[in-house]
Amino acid sequence: MKIYNQIAGLRIQRIEAISDGVFAIALTLLVLDIKVPLYNLAGSEVALMQVLWNLAPSLVSYFLSFMTLGIYWSAHATQFHYIAKSDRHLTWINLFFLLFVSTIPFTTAFLSHFIAYKFAIGIYWLNIFILGGILALHWQYADKHRFVSLDEQDIVPVRNAIKKRIIEAQTLYTLGALLCFISTSLSIIVLVLIQLNFALALVPRRRNPHSSAANIQ
Repeated sequence: MKIYNQIAGLRIQRIEAISDGVFAIALTLLVLDIKVPLYNLAGSEVALMQVLWNLAPSLVSYFLSFMTLGIYWSAHATQFHYIAKSDRHLTWINLFFLLFVSTIPFTTAFLSHFIAYKFAIGIYWLNIFILGGILALHWQYADKHRFVSLDEQDIVPVRNAIKKRIIEAQTLYTLGALLCFISTSLSIIVLVLIQLNFALALVPRRRNPHSSAANIQ
């Protein structure tokens, strides 16, 4: 007779459904930190422009975090393109990943209110660093337990591409966050540029036309 732990968490469709739901809610919650100014604060056109300018930290943090969640959603979707099976352990790894997806709106709000402080940038970086670490663990577990549906000739380039992407992202995010010890503004700018590069592939990459992983972003 099978025990419960052997039959729990087997349907990847449920994992993908709740993951998309959490990402959608987190993306929506980000904008709630941007408050429309009170009418009496804008007594003239110049005053209104100044009020909008005062919202710059919230707008920058919103953009940065929207890009962050978009990149992690894309990475998560990429993994599940190849993952065909699951078990309760992979399900719980995914749930812990979603735990830190759902904290992004909080760390974003914290950053927007204290954007000039190194500690606020450190908290935000820690959030995205943990996300990357859990995502790496998620793929490693699925690969190790043969939940990945790929031929032997294709698994190696895909495995290497996903591993390389996670290492690159974690390294660049860390370097960008460390720049806060020079200038918090510089750190934010670099983090935004890193996100734009990952999202839009601004820096061209050399591709191997014979590799099935050539198109992984």
